[in-house]
Amino acid sequence: MALVTVLLALMPCVPVLAAGVGFQKVDIPNGAEPPLTAGIWYPTDAPATPRALGNVTQTVAVDAPIAGEHLPLVVLSHGGGGWYGAHYDTALALARAGFVAAALSHAGDTFDDQSRVLQLWRRPAQLHRLVDYMLDEWRGHEQIDANRVGAFGFSNGGFTVLVAAGGMPDLSTIASFCEAHPDHDLCAALRHAGVDVPLGADVPAGVWVHDARIKAVVIAAPAFGFAFGHAGLSGVRAPVQLWSAADDRHQPHPWYDEPVRDDLPRAPDYRVVANAGHYDFLPPCEARLARLRPEICGSAPGFDRAAFHQTFNADVVRSFESMLR
Repeated sequence: MALVTVLLALMPCVPVLAAGVGFQKVDIPNGAEPPLTAGIWYPTDAPATPRALGNVTQTVAVDAPIAGEHLPLVVLSHGGGGWYGAHYDTALALARAGFVAAALSHAGDTFDDQSRVLQLWRRPAQLHRLVDYMLDEWRGHEQIDANRVGAFGFSNGGFTVLVAAGGMPDLSTIASFCEAHPDHDLCAALRHAGVDVPLGADVPAGVWVHDARIKAVVIAAPAFGFAFGHAGLSGVRAPVQLWSAADDRHQPHPWYDEPVRDDLPRAPDYRVVANAGHYDFLPPCEARLARLRPEICGSAPGFDRAAFHQTFNADVVRSFESMLR
């Protein structure tokens, strides 16, 4: 009887694997601001069909019933100029493994709206609103285990997730950094945007929103890693898996991934991907997107992005399964 009792107690921690993946697009009320748009992937027993998602195709059951109880949740934060579908393949892998995966488009920092791209403090607040919605308002919220919430972020999304997990950046460091490294893509982008004052001076007091509900973090190529330091990352208590592209020329070493690796209070599970560039953490591009956006779709000769994403997504799933037991 004792063994049976133990097994029953553990059952809520084991995701229920469904036959397929459901998908829903939602608009989330966001106070006085326009609604946030999000995509949600989740386990379902309903049959799936190929459906367009922007410039790619995914096989999902749209608006299908949700299968399972006590499902863990992972929220996803895209990079600068992205959108909620930017990491759809990772979201699909999570849903197939029994997770609910929810990704939003960060208003003001998407491919079609760069109006507030430099107001980085807006992003963690938007991610916090997504967690609120998923746990309290989404039609399947009662099937989510609120004690098992993780967050995934890439580039600007990695920065976002670090802040959400307790990080406190100092954006005033960007000015001195760009004086020393004017050739970096980040600094060139700031010049192009006409930013010629210390960015930190524009940050309103008390705007960095943290979310103690986030219990596990996976980040890839985090932006502005140099802006945290030991003190700024001291509040990150969740376990972290950190991915680095060995040939990242958009955010070159050692100012982005390495400071995060070295300054976290708990050593992360650190993975370096040989021969990978910054954008190899995005899914392989279909032909039309490759023609439209060659700068994010191209990989170095010999680097198989499709094969990498098979192992990457499997590792991300296993990591969240381990960290959110």
